[in-house]
Amino acid sequence: MIKQIAFISFIFASCIFVTPTQFSEKALNDTLFSLKGEKTTFKKIINQYKGKKVLIDVWASWCGDCIGGLPKVKMLQKEFPNVVFLFLSVDEDADRWKNGVERFKIIGEHYNLPKGMKNGDFVNFLGVSWIPRYLVVDEFGGITLFNATKSSDKKIVEALKK
Repeated sequence: MIKQIAFISFIFASCIFVTPTQFSEKALNDTLFSLKGEKTTFKKIINQYKGKKVLIDVWASWCGDCIGGLPKVKMLQKEFPNVVFLFLSVDEDADRWKNGVERFKIIGEHYNLPKGMKNGDFVNFLGVSWIPRYLVVDEFGGITLFNATKSSDKKIVEALKK
């Protein structure tokens, strides 16, 4: 009996920690805004980059760790010039987000998740409890790196080299 309970507990725990390789429909259909204020969905954004690797950086202008990670992200941009760098801000104030992009000279594709890091289907899919958060998406739209919280994480480079 104890062995059965232990086995069932192991199976249950294993299921909890499954790393997604595809975005959920809810995440894909979440609403984002461009720097110009145009409303779109994550699905439309990510689909335009099919055929290219994408590094997604979930950040906010008020996040010290996010800003602290930018120099390494900028180095990655130089090392991987063919990769799309997609910055998704969880700033709830669009002006602060836009000012942050400008102030920190962040080059790449920029969109805002206006509900912040605690609400919304995209951040719920990611299980965001801390930012920054880095993901790598392959040329086919599959997630090859789901959870890096430091721009210096070696797994980012490994995923970009695959």
